[in-house]
Amino acid sequence: MTNKLPKRVRSPFLTFAFAAVGAAALSISSPVPATAQSTVSAFAQSVAEAAAREGEVAAFYRANGYQPIWTGNSAEDLSRRKALLTALSKAGDHGLPTVDLGDLKMRMANVTSVRDLGALEVELSTLLVDYAQGVSSGILTPSKIDSGIVRKINRKDGTDVLSGFASSSPAGYLKSLPPKNAEYGRLMREKLRLENAIQHGGWGKTVAAKKLKPGQSGDAVIALRNRLVRMGYLSRSASRSYDASIQKAVQQFQADHGLTDDGVAGAGTIAEINVTPEKRLASILVAMERERWTNFERGERHVWVNLTDFTAKIVDRGSVTFRTRSVIGKNVSDRRSPEFSDVMEHMVINPTWNVPRSIATKEYLPMLKNNPNAVSHLKLIDSRGRVVNRGAVDFTKFTARSFPFAIKQPPSSRNALGLVKFMFPNKYNIYLHDTPSKNLFAREVRAFSHGCIRLSDPFDFAYALLAKQSSNPKATFHNALETRRETRIDLEKHVPVHIVYRTAVAPAKGRVNYRRDIYGRDAKVWAALQNAGVALHAVDG
Repeated sequence: MTNKLPKRVRSPFLTFAFAAVGAAALSISSPVPATAQSTVSAFAQSVAEAAAREGEVAAFYRANGYQPIWTGNSAEDLSRRKALLTALSKAGDHGLPTVDLGDLKMRMANVTSVRDLGALEVELSTLLVDYAQGVSSGILTPSKIDSGIVRKINRKDGTDVLSGFASSSPAGYLKSLPPKNAEYGRLMREKLRLENAIQHGGWGKTVAAKKLKPGQSGDAVIALRNRLVRMGYLSRSASRSYDASIQKAVQQFQADHGLTDDGVAGAGTIAEINVTPEKRLASILVAMERERWTNFERGERHVWVNLTDFTAKIVDRGSVTFRTRSVIGKNVSDRRSPEFSDVMEHMVINPTWNVPRSIATKEYLPMLKNNPNAVSHLKLIDSRGRVVNRGAVDFTKFTARSFPFAIKQPPSSRNALGLVKFMFPNKYNIYLHDTPSKNLFAREVRAFSHGCIRLSDPFDFAYALLAKQSSNPKATFHNALETRRETRIDLEKHVPVHIVYRTAVAPAKGRVNYRRDIYGRDAKVWAALQNAGVALHAVDG
């Protein structure tokens, strides 16, 4: 949000006096000009000039005949000014850049010409559009931050913002803009809690130990105890040993941070305990921006995949009705799972794995060059759809670009996709699926795939989806499975799928959960927010 008023220009013909009324309103008075028509024309010209580089704002004023919505002396104009400045004064509550309202009010009080008045009219409209778009759908363009954040943002049209605001209750319109879901409100409360913690000195001395376990004592245990107390995981205690109460507090902390909850403070747990409240606050501000990116109707029933949490959930009317562990893309440049939304249309039981060309040429071609009979469970298919006799092929003459074959894996329990995949066709070739590699779901960090999302309980996931269209979803699924043939089952009602990346999640009950920034994306988002003018704030307690 930028201030664009020109320098003060004194006019011998007009004197405009601005005075604060209430929270931030403006009162305007002006003498009768030589001709009202000339003043209107001059005002229109000044608005047109000031809005020349603000396309949507300019379009609004062209459409309304350059009539002011801010700078008149009517009760409506006064109400709009008051509502906007009140909203801008609270922009920081939403983790948005703040406006120097003192400077803005000073310049409002020093308008001395029609030209100044027109510039002020446009500035207030521009501030409204910037605020409305920022608080409703975020201030950043995700795709400019990281190539894996391919989420499309639906910004409010500036002309629609101004028209809607001008024809509505100003305060009511501004109140309607932020996300209305409960998660956003809980994140705002956590923001306030962390700001208070920072104001009061943070969470105390960090824990200087590689590992602590029940029964131990010493300075590191005391530091652990004190930090857990200040974070709210432990009641005030004078215990100097790692007792049962500390163990229980550590277990709860671990559960809230996606760690193995064994009650032992190992290196990973201590690293998370030592994270500062400032860093947690940055995570909250990023989460709020991400929440604004998904400020749209998510679907009465939808699938919610949080990459950092390694989970996939089915949500019905706001409540999680199914949850399973997931494996996501490995943290290397060409395997990280992207963030986007699409719609699940069908599932494929006993799927064939059509090996992506990148995998075929980068991983399998080198193996075939060394041994034509390598990966014998895979079939090579030529351009006519025929299975290739490997013994008749000299693989050494092919490069990644010239390799002419497709590679497929027929349906089987050993298939890389397992026994079922869930399709929401998209240009990123990402889907949810089963896997024969079940051991990976026991890991704390589960980033191993080529980008698709593997599910720990795919059969149960399928039953839950089919329950909306089958009286016996389990039988429907297994009747197809037992054929051992590739079978497609369409979902009668398509289900939105949202693949998100949230390192801070505020559940309805319990404390806010935090997760590691496994792909480093939140660090990039936070840097971009800071560049846009967002700052950490402590509040007076």
